Amino acid sequence: MTTYKQVFENNRQWISSKLATDAEFFEKMADTQSPEYLYIGCSDSRVPTNEIMGLGAGEVFVHRNIANVVPNTDLNVMAVINYAVVHLEVKHIVVCGHYNCGGVKAAMQPKDLGILNPWLRNIRDVYRLHMDELNAITDEHDRYNRLVELNVQEQAINVIKTAAVQKSYLAKGYPTVHGWVYDVKNGLLKDLEIDFEGVLHEIQRIYDLTGSGLMQKDKDINQ
Repeated sequence: MTTYKQVFENNRQWISSKLATDAEFFEKMADTQSPEYLYIGCSDSRVPTNEIMGLGAGEVFVHRNIANVVPNTDLNVMAVINYAVVHLEVKHIVVCGHYNCGGVKAAMQPKDLGILNPWLRNIRDVYRLHMDELNAITDEHDRYNRLVELNVQEQAINVIKTAAVQKSYLAKGYPTVHGWVYDVKNGLLKDLEIDFEGVLHEIQRIYDLTGSGLMQKDKDINQ
């Protein structure tokens, strides 16, 4: 185990290694940030965000919480999305879960987990929405991994529901929202290939926050 004091020695060595390859590295970092990506992931210590994407400092704006949940009542994640879209103008928003996620597994257990209950209920709601599919999976481990994927899918939809994303995409053509799953056993990223435009159009029948009148148009067509 790395000792507390060793962390600071590691920091000094890291600084030296960066300056050895780019003497202006920290000056550039201090100047500004213009990341192309917002990454919303799990807080799990086994998932090193920049490294799994092959990107460096300044290239990814990051938000992490237990089980990569995006509830509309969480001002933290909502503020991150708004800042990333409106001010940083990111081109891509990635919701990334991972197999063997402790938060998702906890949500599958019929237990009172105290303060975690309201947070994990977001994942239990995902189970409820996809209960028929999940209950049809007889192998518990496979069911667990499928819930990880479905949770990413539903949280990505929650991102698409936000006004900041809808308005920016209508005006600028970005950001696009993606859903990924990271496999801690082999390091591979799996793209769930979410149909962003299809999902956006479908949810705007109810969650249109752009003022485009899509909901009213659909109502008129159906009358």
